[in-house]
Amino acid sequence: MAEIPEHLRKRAEEARRKAEAKKAADSGAAAPADTGGGGAGDGGAAPSEAESRIPASLLERSKAARARAEGGDTGSATAGAAAATAVATAAPAPGATAAPPMAAGPGGHTQRLLTVVKSGSIQDVKAVPQDKVHVWPHLLAVEFVAALACTAFLLVFSVFVNAPLLQLANFNQTPNPSKAPWYFLGLQELLTMFHPMVAGVTIPGLGLLALIFAPYTDRNPSNKPEDRKFAISLFTVHLMFWAVLVIIGSFFRGPGFNFVFPWNDGLFFEL
Repeated sequence: MAEIPEHLRKRAEEARRKAEAKKAADSGAAAPADTGGGGAGDGGAAPSEAESRIPASLLERSKAARARAEGGDTGSATAGAAAATAVATAAPAPGATAAPPMAAGPGGHTQRLLTVVKSGSIQDVKAVPQDKVHVWPHLLAVEFVAALACTAFLLVFSVFVNAPLLQLANFNQTPNPSKAPWYFLGLQELLTMFHPMVAGVTIPGLGLLALIFAPYTDRNPSNKPEDRKFAISLFTVHLMFWAVLVIIGSFFRGPGFNFVFPWNDGLFFEL
């Protein structure tokens, strides 16, 4: 174990002398003469553990370590260690405050925690946790496997289930109304209201451009819906606009593509 620093020993001796002087002043006796800083290492009496606040075992081990450093024989060092162990295990003197038990480590060594130093005060931690992963291979590998699984499922499903096709088309008889598939009914509905150039190119083009530039317009990184009002509003407007056109073209258009009420004239819609 390392030797007790000299400044700690001097501080303990000074505290012991002050305690003795105070006791002598209280009892009316004269204060003892100053010995000039002589301590246990200089031949003076060793202070008690309760007065110096340094365990007697540490003092004895310090003396043994100093004796070994000065070339003392092994027998005296062993005797000092044995004496330190005896003092540490002995019962406290009557009237003295017992020192708290100390944890013993390997080989009977005891340790005392002097201070706790936070890691941030002696080193600069620059590592910042990242919650992002690379698109390749983490995301694309999963998407590729999902695409293969969907393709395999559709292949097997198409072998056992036929598509719901109608009879062969008769070019001599055009059905009335003649409706496009449901996913094109929004465009067909726009054709009834605007010029083909406007309904087929201008309006869909503006909608697609608005959706393309939406991520560059709303750069809010939050994932909470209440923080993304602009993006949610834009998507809702596009979705409702197209959904309303598809619903009108599916259920509210009858013969001649005229506006009808389905609860009066029936449904003119087939999957």
